[in-house]
Amino acid sequence: MKTLPRGYLRVEHRPLPVALLALAIGAFGIGTTEFLMMGLLPEVAAEFQISIPSAGHLISGYALGVVFGAPLLTAASVKWPRRNVLIGLMVVFTAGNLLAAMASSYEMLLAARVLTGLPHGAFFGIGSVVAAGMVGPDRRATAISMMFAGLTVANVVGVPADTLLSQYVGWRATFGVLAVIGVASVAAIALLVPQPAQAPPVRLSREIAAFGRVQVWLALAVGTLGFGGVFAAYSYIEPMMTNVAGYSPKAVDLLLALFGLGMTVGNLVGGRLADRALMPSLYGAVGGLGLVLAVFVVTAHNQLAAAVTIFLIGATGMACVPIIQTRIMEKARDAPTLAAAANHSAFNLANAAGAFLGGRAIGAGLGWTSPDWVGAILAAGGLALALLSGALDRRDDSSPAARAGK
Repeated sequence: MKTLPRGYLRVEHRPLPVALLALAIGAFGIGTTEFLMMGLLPEVAAEFQISIPSAGHLISGYALGVVFGAPLLTAASVKWPRRNVLIGLMVVFTAGNLLAAMASSYEMLLAARVLTGLPHGAFFGIGSVVAAGMVGPDRRATAISMMFAGLTVANVVGVPADTLLSQYVGWRATFGVLAVIGVASVAAIALLVPQPAQAPPVRLSREIAAFGRVQVWLALAVGTLGFGGVFAAYSYIEPMMTNVAGYSPKAVDLLLALFGLGMTVGNLVGGRLADRALMPSLYGAVGGLGLVLAVFVVTAHNQLAAAVTIFLIGATGMACVPIIQTRIMEKARDAPTLAAAANHSAFNLANAAGAFLGGRAIGAGLGWTSPDWVGAILAAGGLALALLSGALDRRDDSSPAARAGK
């Protein structure tokens, strides 16, 4: 067996830079921070003597930080060396978690959550560009999925572990641990991520101009509808599984871990498929997601079938992420950074919209499984836009100008 050069690991018998692990560490910390608060709401509400719905604003505050931070921080730092920007973003992430650990009031904790959310989208957007730049064109989606693997593993390992820690040591300790992960990420990026000797100049005007391309907006819309479909159902997994499938509340924690495992598998498979055939992989992932969500209306009534379906929702939903991220970067071409970061603002808007629409369906008396129909319809809309995007590709390829260039 051929010995690999130092600094490489083997994936599918082909080497990928070990620097991707540094990005994955940051993604792990960010993913854990984003989803951890859902399990801490009762403790936080009790300490600050507020209601659980009021404590839920700590989740919304983080999402708000992501939505605004992704384009603003990316735009503000677009001319700086990308490795330095990644380090700076993780320093902000670390500071936000330290502030959360020391929060003396609900308002201070809310401010800390917004601060911690600010670097989220920019990190994944800039990190995607950096990851794709470490490999050849035929490995970009795989490299991006390796970074996102940190985010998916956070749902399987990071969130449950930190939630367990909070039960024994208190919720403040969990944010202290996340700050340590932030420090580790800063060190790993500084040591492992290469700094290009001569990076091409980046202009903010060109980055903004990328949003003048219809295909960039179509890719963003596909991701928004697809992930909106995931969160329409996922947001109501607990009441759905306890009231329809008959699971106990404690067993739902295992189902959530199963969902995270599905995300991990789907992310890695989606990245590899996208490198082989980008648009067919997009059609398959978004279409498969819609089908699985529709089937969930039926399988939610059986415990085993429901568990399998939850895994598949996580897998098909997360498979879309590296595919869509690669598609956006492809269509933004020579100015992909801001568009790649905007994708994560779109994902967070999708989370909020999906949860809202799913809740409206339940509130309208359509039943606990009605969010699955909402999710399936949203995913079908995403598939329709993906097909439209592919049709535009074929039209452009067959145009006289395109033929003349061949």
